[in-house]
Amino acid sequence: MSRSPKTKVVSNQRNSSDGKLLTSDRETDWRLFLRLVPYARRSGRELSISLVLLVPLAVSGAIQPLIIGEAISLIRQEPTKFAFIQGKSLEEGINILAIILLLTMVIRLVFTAIQGYTVQKVGQKITADIRADLFEHVTQLAVRFFDRTPVGKLITRLTSDVEALGDVFTTGAIGIVSDLFSIVVIAVAMFALQWQIALMLVLMLVPVTALIIYFQQQYRKANYKARDELSSLNSMLQENIVGVNIVQLFRREKYNAEMFRSVNKQYIKELDKTIFHDSAVSATLEWISLVAIAAVLWLGGSMILGNTLSFGVLSAFILYAQRLFDPLRQFAEKFTAIQSGFTAVERINDILNEPIEIRDPEQALEKRFSISSQSEKNRSGEIRFENVWFAYKNDEYVIKDLDFVIYPGEKIALVGPTGAGKSSIIRLLCRLYEPTKGRILIDGIDIRDLPQTELRRHLGVILQEGFLFAGDVKTNITLGETYSLEEVQTAAQITNVDKFIEQLPQGYDTQLRERGTNLSGGQKQLLAFARSAIRNPHILVLDEATASLDVGTEALIQDALDRLLVDRTAIIIAHRLSTIRNVDRIFVLKQGSLIESGSHNELLEQGGVYASLYNLQMLGT
Repeated sequence: MSRSPKTKVVSNQRNSSDGKLLTSDRETDWRLFLRLVPYARRSGRELSISLVLLVPLAVSGAIQPLIIGEAISLIRQEPTKFAFIQGKSLEEGINILAIILLLTMVIRLVFTAIQGYTVQKVGQKITADIRADLFEHVTQLAVRFFDRTPVGKLITRLTSDVEALGDVFTTGAIGIVSDLFSIVVIAVAMFALQWQIALMLVLMLVPVTALIIYFQQQYRKANYKARDELSSLNSMLQENIVGVNIVQLFRREKYNAEMFRSVNKQYIKELDKTIFHDSAVSATLEWISLVAIAAVLWLGGSMILGNTLSFGVLSAFILYAQRLFDPLRQFAEKFTAIQSGFTAVERINDILNEPIEIRDPEQALEKRFSISSQSEKNRSGEIRFENVWFAYKNDEYVIKDLDFVIYPGEKIALVGPTGAGKSSIIRLLCRLYEPTKGRILIDGIDIRDLPQTELRRHLGVILQEGFLFAGDVKTNITLGETYSLEEVQTAAQITNVDKFIEQLPQGYDTQLRERGTNLSGGQKQLLAFARSAIRNPHILVLDEATASLDVGTEALIQDALDRLLVDRTAIIIAHRLSTIRNVDRIFVLKQGSLIESGSHNELLEQGGVYASLYNLQMLGT
């Protein structure tokens, strides 16, 4: 991506009250951080505990150098700051200071463990909540979004990018608050002890902080590019794994390996830049902490020679010089985590800010899409396209001014050359895409006025290649809906797939691998028919549904189809024209336009495009 990592124009807004990420016209680091606040509120108790623990942790850390300094002063018989050890013997004073030092160490050990646990717990909950919201949003996006977005990039967003978000609030935000609070407490303790040396150390923080901010900005830019390259890497990996059969059949292993190596090198190149800037921060802080100690020794030594400073106070300041820059070093490390997280927030917002183009109507219609309640005389299933235009890209229309009516119970076939718009009509009817112009009605109702669940409940769509999920056979038929085993078995019997299922090792409980790779293509298609049959659709859509079946299986399916098509409106896409001779009407499409319509015999008599296609197929048999 070439846009600035701190500025982005977005297209919609989301309410923060429901825990979703907000959107704004201009994305600053502060606004990006505020987007995580609603998620953090869900873990308010754990966050409160973490913040309360900052006080004892910071105070105990600031006291330790002072205790060690007092012990040195006590040994050298110099004046001490603590009234409770004045007048005590050396042994008693050392014992008291040792006990206090041990107590502060125990406090820091216990409270650091508690804080670390609660902070990580909050981070994991934030990560899980964001991932769930992101997944929910992605599954609601229009198919148009997936046409232009590689799957590997989406996986990167849902995995590594989301993981980086947890660090923004846990390792990042809470840690930075802790470090800043520690610096303030240490500064107060130093000024209370000796203001000249304290002022010198505090002033040294100013240029160091400016340098750190500069390196972190450069890190942010490099990290954004690195994550983009990681997305490309994952996309190529996913593509090659899914298409491994083609890779091996056409001997593309070496060629694809070289391509992958090239993308991998580019990713490492961008990643090296983030490592450089991160290392530069660590090296700068390491160097400046040594300079600070040297400065303390120089100024403190001069004051000792002038009898205005004790060895105990000087020792305390040497420790303070180390501890003052330790939180800054940790701050820089956490700031790096935050910058990575902010980059992830931006990239995730690119998806969350994608508008959900296809939405349900805000108010439910009083008129419901119900077929069972209508009489036989007025049976439902009418489909009407009114001057429908559609383009996948602006002004590149694949559907042009379609205007037709499919009457209830009518069987329609769509034919035409590749690219004529047959599948696009199906996608529009199922509302996977919205028409660019015109409207589509089912039983007189614009499909945009119907809830999507209700619309698709009455549309049974069977594609050329059935997709199966990992899980058992029964779940792949019900797809999570509450159908009983008896209903599943009935649907299998209707579609003549019950015998095939019963021959599986565990019948309906047989576990299928991802994409159903332990079944043949024909068997997967049989389950797709059962999946539609169980829903008893009023409109049946077949998109080359029998193309992958052998002759025997196709005969079984054809028998099942004859029963399924009774009293149902049907749209059939078929390239084998011999299979659609008995439909009521045939729509002939060419370049997105309806050029012929009629029965098989009528179209043959016309001697047009359909007759030419049919005669060519007959000559080829």
